[in-house]
Amino acid sequence: MEEPKNIVFQCELKARPFSALSTKELNLVHKALGARNRSHAPYSKFQVGAALLLSNGHIVLGANQENAAYPSGLCAERVALFSAGVQYPKEKVEAIAVCVMEGAKQLPLPCGGCLQVMSEYEYQQKSAIKVYLIEEDKELVYLTESTRDLLPFSFNESHLPN
Repeated sequence: MEEPKNIVFQCELKARPFSALSTKELNLVHKALGARNRSHAPYSKFQVGAALLLSNGHIVLGANQENAAYPSGLCAERVALFSAGVQYPKEKVEAIAVCVMEGAKQLPLPCGGCLQVMSEYEYQQKSAIKVYLIEEDKELVYLTESTRDLLPFSFNESHLPN
């Protein structure tokens, strides 16, 4: 029997000031910040905005949508991804920018459900999705080159039986 090997993974989020972003990246960040204002968060008061950059140059927005029946709400990232999947089914998602309400104490890390959906899109399109996590108060963006950096052991169709 072969000796078991440890599995090691590492995630590096590269901090970049707004001033170091390209015009295209800064536009995506501002679109996510604007989308946050479309959030419907009367219960948690936690507003989240997302903006996707598609391969055709279009930007698709998402904002979290809460509901009194809590499981019926949806995160900003999935609102944007599902909307893009319907409106632009053949376009690849190149990047997603995510922001939370001003004054938040933590980075706007997507939840596990959103990371799983993002990972599925990467798997289907056979290319990585850059993730920009916006820390507005400090005018910083934390960047990772792929959703797999944030969810390295994602589940996808390769795990399913034929």
